[in-house]
Amino acid sequence: MDIAFQENEDRGFYTETFHSSAWIFQGDNVGSGGIRTSLTTRTCAVSIRERTVKISKGTGEYPWGFRIQFSKPIVVTEVDTNGAAEEAGLMVGDYVLAVNGIDVTSIPHSEAADLARQGPDVLTLTVGSDIARGPNTPRPACRGYLHKRTQSGLIKGWRKRWFVLTHDCCLYYYRHKRVSMIQVIKIKQSTKTFLCAFGTTSWSLQDEGKRQALSAIKMEGAEVGPDTSLGKPFVFKCHPQSGFRVYFFCATSNQEMKRWLEAMEKATHTITQNHVWVDVTKHNSNLPPLAVKNPDCLGLLHKMDKSKDSWVQHYCILKDGCLYLYSGIRATHAQGGIYLQGYMVREQSYGAKNSIIELKPPSDEFRTFYLCAENANENKRWIIAIKASIKKWLPLHQALQHYMNGPPEETRM
Repeated sequence: MDIAFQENEDRGFYTETFHSSAWIFQGDNVGSGGIRTSLTTRTCAVSIRERTVKISKGTGEYPWGFRIQFSKPIVVTEVDTNGAAEEAGLMVGDYVLAVNGIDVTSIPHSEAADLARQGPDVLTLTVGSDIARGPNTPRPACRGYLHKRTQSGLIKGWRKRWFVLTHDCCLYYYRHKRVSMIQVIKIKQSTKTFLCAFGTTSWSLQDEGKRQALSAIKMEGAEVGPDTSLGKPFVFKCHPQSGFRVYFFCATSNQEMKRWLEAMEKATHTITQNHVWVDVTKHNSNLPPLAVKNPDCLGLLHKMDKSKDSWVQHYCILKDGCLYLYSGIRATHAQGGIYLQGYMVREQSYGAKNSIIELKPPSDEFRTFYLCAENANENKRWIIAIKASIKKWLPLHQALQHYMNGPPEETRM
């Protein structure tokens, strides 16, 4: 799907502005401008993908490890690192649709919180994920403390490090896992004698929360397996595809070693996964134009092909910020299309034409497109529809700002 226009620039999908930034799909709940009411009757944006999350109750004052915000639908605004919710795969931005099988889309979030607190020790949530938050990023494949064999430095031997194997097949390691300020004070106090002995006042706690790993190991193509050459139990090794260094790790038990080896073995194989929005677009592009449900606008448009300095006619379908280009109304699938996230739309003159549609990208590094309908009134109809369709998408940083400026009422679980 993510291919540039080649010999014929009307073939393929132009997706550069979409992949250049992070976008949140807001759907038809946003003001839809000039799009006809009959085309915006959906009560739920097509972007929502439901899944079930089962959270085993942890310990402490907030045993579930997440926070929800007063809104409709209820939104997860915080997930504790290394908490029960994170381990279960709950993510910030998830919409809570049901708690323990009970629909909570139309009740106050305080009642939903009570349902969770009064329920069993395994909390079952039905949540929805926005299509723009993909590709359905799974939780880290594996994380925990391991001892790593050192090959340099003043002190040789085995050092305890916090390892995180992420979904993108990278193994990161830190001095510590994410810690609280109370833990920071305790660690500083415990190292006070050591610091005095070596006559230094500098101190640095490098943990996962700071997002600055000591190092990262690319797992794709690596060789992993148990090792008995060092005469130490529960040792396994990793030889990355690039480089000559072999990493040796030591777990606390045979079960723990097997857990890591299984996760690392999976990470050695390249995983390709489309963004969910690309999947949605691909599905729509394989349909005939009139089979695409609830389009924002449809009709004939001419598109300027600069390589040939000519206008090429297409039957076009506009849906959720994507303009699909068909060879004609009876075509079986789209020839290509344009992802419109971030584009500005305006009426402009071009050559001998007094009225055309200019699609201006957010940056000069991206492509500008020129379209033209049959007459000026049709151009205006398309401009109104395209503007409204683009507004369904919001840059991630703006969406986060909206969350920050939203209702302050939240509940910690």
